[in-house]
Amino acid sequence: MVFVILNWGYILITSFLCGFAFSRLVKKTLGYPMENLIELVFFGLIIATAYAQLFSLLGGVGIAANLLLTAGCILIFAAWRKEIICVIHQKWQKRTLFYKITVVILTLLWCYCTSRGYMHYDSDLYHAQSIRWIEEYGIVKGLGNIHVRFAYNSSFFALSALYSMRGLLGQSLHTVNGLIALLLSVELLEGFRRRLAPSDFARLGAFYYLTLIYRDIVAPASDYCVMCFVFYLVIRWLSCLEAGERRAAPYALLCVMGAYCVTLKLTAGVILLLLIKPAYLLLKGRRYREIAFYVLMGSLVLVPWLARTALISGYLLYPFPALDVLDVDWKIPAAAAALDAAEIKTWGRGLQNAALVGLPVWEWFPGWFRETLPAIGKLLVVADLACVAATVCFAVAFAVCAVRKKAVPKKADRLLVLVTVAVSYLFWQLSAPLLRYGYAYVLLLIMLVAGFLYQGIRKNGRLVCFAVLLLIAVKGVSLAGYLTETAKKPHYIAQQEYGSYDLERFEAEGISFYYPKSGDRVGYERFPAIPRKIAVRFRGQDIRDGFLPSG
Repeated sequence: MVFVILNWGYILITSFLCGFAFSRLVKKTLGYPMENLIELVFFGLIIATAYAQLFSLLGGVGIAANLLLTAGCILIFAAWRKEIICVIHQKWQKRTLFYKITVVILTLLWCYCTSRGYMHYDSDLYHAQSIRWIEEYGIVKGLGNIHVRFAYNSSFFALSALYSMRGLLGQSLHTVNGLIALLLSVELLEGFRRRLAPSDFARLGAFYYLTLIYRDIVAPASDYCVMCFVFYLVIRWLSCLEAGERRAAPYALLCVMGAYCVTLKLTAGVILLLLIKPAYLLLKGRRYREIAFYVLMGSLVLVPWLARTALISGYLLYPFPALDVLDVDWKIPAAAAALDAAEIKTWGRGLQNAALVGLPVWEWFPGWFRETLPAIGKLLVVADLACVAATVCFAVAFAVCAVRKKAVPKKADRLLVLVTVAVSYLFWQLSAPLLRYGYAYVLLLIMLVAGFLYQGIRKNGRLVCFAVLLLIAVKGVSLAGYLTETAKKPHYIAQQEYGSYDLERFEAEGISFYYPKSGDRVGYERFPAIPRKIAVRFRGQDIRDGFLPSG
């Protein structure tokens, strides 16, 4: 836990300072003040991720990358020292004693959960090795040829490598997911005023999600990070609507965050439907200078990720072999990429054979629903399907009203959010519907429909409060049991490390590669490690030159 707290302190300081510098740029360029401290940290993490990916194009993301980042943060603090201290002091002084105590308790709880827990299967399969490759070499051309999952290239792994502190603490820390969960938890405290609003219902969905992942948050899986970011984005968007915010800036900046979500996990791309609102406002006002600024910000987020994907796999987007626009020798064969894409879908649908990927939804859905979903998952999916129907009804009623009045109804903004979440849910449901891939869409759709209905009725406030208190009580008992169960684990100083496995070794061009004697997990310590022994083909004389397809 001590290592986790120290690591979080460094991440918070650097990300906040990066976010603060970004806020000054936004204020100078757009005249919009970014005043929410949690928002500054979230944008600071986005900047740190882009920085880590850019640095990885030059070499390993380790001590040198952190020294340069620290130097930049020192300059930022020196330039705005008084302003930074004043902002932090004012924000903290305005908080109640209850809020401060709650933040401390949440910090200790998430620190405890981040120090130990269940290491995700995929983390020991390829997450750990992906992070290690970034730490050691930054980028290696054709890396996906020795293990196709390296080509998934979530930007979260670059962020994890930047903050792993391997060269300083003697182990590669994986604490970023825990910190993001903590930040989202603190954001939940911002709502729940006298009258419940749709953003509060979104917060309830986020709260429920956080109670599902505290046992697993020790793992550096990109699923948790992207789900937390999606929750935060929707909560902030609705909060801006409820505050009567009419400027395009906050919504456009959240769309930049949406672009970042795409780099975390490609399937989050549907969230960019929200672009409709700021694009309409900016184009209507002919504010082309601002449009150029947002396009530049989005490009700085996306381009390093696209470059890494191209260098690792030979494709701009992987696994989408149809988007084959690059002619490079390290390209993963199209057949292998297509098979990988099919396996992702069949795995999510609970099928055992990639050849079944072409089955229509009415053939695979019943088996998926019956065999892969837990009881609560079945209830959520049934509720979501009903909410999709409700969303269609809302949209039709909206369209009829718009045609009759020849004007855009006032609730168009909220409908846009609801439709975006509904389409995100349908995309998840019809592609690779593994629950952990889409919990944000599953929960948000239900909670937003409930929130909008509540806004129209407002007669069940006490019932909602009772349900929330009951949920807190049930989850509190579960958390207490988990704390008791894991209290004896020796992770109060150092964080729990990746799994350890019995590995074999083989030589290729004088380089030792490791693979497991049984199963396919390899952990972090032995490097480079892959799930099975293959014919490794080098592009040049050195491992830094990259790999060619083994065929």
